[in-house]
Amino acid sequence: MKAKGMLRSSAVVSAMTMLSRILGLVRDVLFARFLGAEASADAFYVAFKIPNFLRRLFAEGAFAQAFVPVLSEYREQGSYAAVRHFIDRIAGCLGSVLVLISVLVVVAAPLFTAFFGMGFLFNNPDKFQLTTELLRITFPYLLLISLTGFAGSILNSYDQFAVPAFTPVLLNVALIFAAAVVSPMLEQPVFALAWGVIVAGVLQLMFQLPFLVRLGLLPHPKVDWGDESVRKVLKLMAPAMFGVSVGQINLLFDTVLASFLPDGSISWLYFSDRLTELPLGVFGVGIATVVLPNLSRQFVTGTEKFSATLDWAMRMILLIGLPAAFALMVLAKPILFALFQYGEYLSIDVEMSSHSLRAYSLGLVAFMLIKVLASGFFSRQDTRTPVRIGIIAMVANMVMNVMFVLPFHFIWQIGHAGLALATSISAFLNASLLYRGLRRDGVYQPDKEWLRFGLQMLVANIAMIAVLLAGQSVIGDLSLLNAFGRISRVLALCFAGLGVYMLSLWGTGIRLRHLRVAQ
Repeated sequence: MKAKGMLRSSAVVSAMTMLSRILGLVRDVLFARFLGAEASADAFYVAFKIPNFLRRLFAEGAFAQAFVPVLSEYREQGSYAAVRHFIDRIAGCLGSVLVLISVLVVVAAPLFTAFFGMGFLFNNPDKFQLTTELLRITFPYLLLISLTGFAGSILNSYDQFAVPAFTPVLLNVALIFAAAVVSPMLEQPVFALAWGVIVAGVLQLMFQLPFLVRLGLLPHPKVDWGDESVRKVLKLMAPAMFGVSVGQINLLFDTVLASFLPDGSISWLYFSDRLTELPLGVFGVGIATVVLPNLSRQFVTGTEKFSATLDWAMRMILLIGLPAAFALMVLAKPILFALFQYGEYLSIDVEMSSHSLRAYSLGLVAFMLIKVLASGFFSRQDTRTPVRIGIIAMVANMVMNVMFVLPFHFIWQIGHAGLALATSISAFLNASLLYRGLRRDGVYQPDKEWLRFGLQMLVANIAMIAVLLAGQSVIGDLSLLNAFGRISRVLALCFAGLGVYMLSLWGTGIRLRHLRVAQ
């Protein structure tokens, strides 16, 4: 696929993901309104985080990074029958493992709750019991979303990016319905959200199956652990699982430490992380989703465009990620106030969430770059190097967690922000080591125009920040307005900053054709 095609595909993925993220914001607004940042909210976020922890291994994480390059190889070099043989056996083996894990966790839910929410066990037995009950409901989502991710990986490999990108919309629709319609009917509203997760998983999987049928690639699962193609994926997946686990272990460690912090800490981290995930999910994941199968095909066919594709992807990440990070840092409190301070979500929650949002925003560009840079290894079926780099970043993150949380908690009473800051710094370490590895392997050579591009970005971002800072006095006191007034004024300020940013880019010489062609 040419750079113009990748830009178009990235735009499609980003547009679909943007729709999902907007609905996700609506969902989070309802969560804040009906749950706030109380104990039941913390319990739900932990119960939902546990299947998501393993989802990164069996869905779009380690599995996709091992599965997509091998499927691309079969597609380029093999026959349709070979592709079907491969997909059927992977489906059977993946499905059998997921069923086994789901049964195990549902039966042993208290043990997993104690592992992920250790602070609940010691400090709040009622919250621990509630989390266990919610986990038994939410955990089968892992089976459903992992099979959905498997289907999505097949579609992405055949350049069908829109359907997998749209699928998360169904999760948000289900949870919005659960929060707005079902939860007020229940004595414990949080249970409506847990059942909403399961309904969403069913909807997401069923939605993708007709598109696999149209491609003639609907799996007929066959369990065959001795098959050569299965062993090849497992060989690639083993280190990839550990590599993805590194990031998830960091999140787990964050959750464990946050469970010892005051009530609300996990919720504050959740809301700030969700806002950071908006640009990361829309643009970072969108670009990486398109780049991985293209890099895989370029590596198999021996094309010289591998480096140019990486260069294009990194430019796009910086073009979008830098202004998003600066905007979130400057407008942290107004955005949180406009979106979430209703009902059970109080002013103290806005204040606390703003600290962790700024800390997460510092690492936004690094989070996005990791998605692209790691693809430069996975596409070459090198899953070991990202693992080694991830271990270094994981150890650094854990050390910084302890270093930052204690003083942040005891001196400033914002220990949760220390967790976010450690995550951001370790992300930059991870990204820089991945970049160095690609340069060392000789597969990536930066374009000569990077210095000029950097200066153009500097001018445009300074102009945008100036507008955002000045604009905060113009929008006035948001507490005097209703929800529509708050959101509309913050959006107007964001669009003003975006407009100045784009005009500045144009004024410094960047044109649309420069984004279409990987040079």
